[in-house]
Amino acid sequence: MKLRTTIFSIALITLLSVGVSSNAQQWGNHTLYAPQNGTTATIVDTNNAITHSWTFTTQTAYGSYLIQGGVLLRSVKKAGVSFSGGPISGEFQKVDWNGNILWDYSYSTTTHCSHHDILAMPNGNVMMIAYDRKTASEVTAAGCTFGQEMWPESIVEVQQTGPTTGNIVWEWHLWDHLVQNVNASAANYQTSIVNHPELYNINFNLAKDFMHMNGIDFDPIRNQVTFSSHMLNEMYVVDHSTTTAEAASHSGGHSGKGGDFLYRYGDPSAYQATGTTVLNVVHDAHFIPEGVPHTGDLVGFVNNGISMNQSSVDRVSIPRNGYNYSLTLGSAYAPSNYTARLACNGHTNNQGNSQQLPNGNQLVCMAFLGNIYEVNSAGTTVWTYSPGGILVHAYRYDDCYVNNAAPALPTITATATDLTSSAASTYQWYLNGDQIAGATNLTYTPAVSGIYLVRITDANGCAYYYSNDMTFTIAAVGVAENELNSSINLYPNPSTGVFTFDDSKISNEPYSVVVTDVLGKQIMTRMNTNTIDLSAYTNGMYFITVASKNKGTVVRKVSILK
Repeated sequence: MKLRTTIFSIALITLLSVGVSSNAQQWGNHTLYAPQNGTTATIVDTNNAITHSWTFTTQTAYGSYLIQGGVLLRSVKKAGVSFSGGPISGEFQKVDWNGNILWDYSYSTTTHCSHHDILAMPNGNVMMIAYDRKTASEVTAAGCTFGQEMWPESIVEVQQTGPTTGNIVWEWHLWDHLVQNVNASAANYQTSIVNHPELYNINFNLAKDFMHMNGIDFDPIRNQVTFSSHMLNEMYVVDHSTTTAEAASHSGGHSGKGGDFLYRYGDPSAYQATGTTVLNVVHDAHFIPEGVPHTGDLVGFVNNGISMNQSSVDRVSIPRNGYNYSLTLGSAYAPSNYTARLACNGHTNNQGNSQQLPNGNQLVCMAFLGNIYEVNSAGTTVWTYSPGGILVHAYRYDDCYVNNAAPALPTITATATDLTSSAASTYQWYLNGDQIAGATNLTYTPAVSGIYLVRITDANGCAYYYSNDMTFTIAAVGVAENELNSSINLYPNPSTGVFTFDDSKISNEPYSVVVTDVLGKQIMTRMNTNTIDLSAYTNGMYFITVASKNKGTVVRKVSILK
């Protein structure tokens, strides 16, 4: 999670170190801002004194973030790009505390270019929002009636290989997830748009820059990415646990849905559902991280939230269901309205952000007003600073985060029965995206098969750090001892995709259900459910493994026939 206000370098989350500043109402003591089109980045304390600054030879395009230990990540306004509009970037830099450029990477050609927000991933990679260029003929072939060039969005994750080089290790392209009901001969044709909210209706907003993605964030627990759209008044969630090939498809990853939208919120009419358009120009989509009140909620900065003269910060409690999100097909995603709204001190008709802090306060950046302020949970302003200029984003960090380098990310070692974390000061284990109560030791013994990860802090306790997730399968017991073998039979089989079994033998204890395809690739994991819905998958044979630590493991072959 980008943790836009605590101590994050965007995915790193700060612990509950409250009351760092001399004013007990405030949180943290270091506020970072870097004016758009400016050549400086500045940190001020809560007495409004400048404590550190950087000066550059190039202009800042959009967002800037502090990575733990004092490294600045900034988007750069690259000269000579092939795309126009704002804010076009094409380049980003990592810069150390003393101004030395550690990494200067360009993502700009005639067919693609980074723009708006960037994201510092926990593993050191950087994620970018980027335009892809599609020709008029490609647009028409996709069933779109616009008939002109379009710039659909993409997300690109880069791993550094040298001072100016990097490998693209993951990417997601909106163009792979389109739907339309105009051209029946196109592959993305569906008669019903509302029954396919996981896809974008390419005929909804007929314009070259039809989405205009502007904010991006990462959830390290569920391995998901959220982003916001200026033009479409929506925030979205997609699966980052996929490979690039899976991200271009409609299956795979922890969600089993490939790169399709897992969730969307803001304007149900975008997928022809009934409901109110809640968001009115939204920026800065982000998850609230652990250690902060309302952990896991989705937040956006809504430029015209209250009115055309007053912005808002909207928080949404999203309907998670494991790695997916609950939805009644044909209806809009819940909730129908925001869960909580903070009315801003004024209006900025573009850009801006917020950051939710561990003590319940919020930092708010009013971009076009050149103003940053902090409010407590009662809505009372406890700090304000107005340096002027266009302040796209601002973020608050504490002393611990600024002054201590981040530890290595934790790793997990698995044996036949146990999972062991690399050494740290504290531990918390997770199963399928949820905390395991009481699982706070170096080693954890899983009771069921599933997807595990561990969260640690180092001796400084500045932030939470998460391991990569690991799929762990409980070893099967012998058939003679296996109480499930005679009772677990899935029906109907074959079916159009929905299978059910009798779980009476194991209903009083945790059990897992893991689905794999014929190549052995895991496509779905569920806990304590005796109904499996594979209707989104293609015809063919699949394997369903039901595992209980005390009763054993059973594998059943099923077939989908539609």
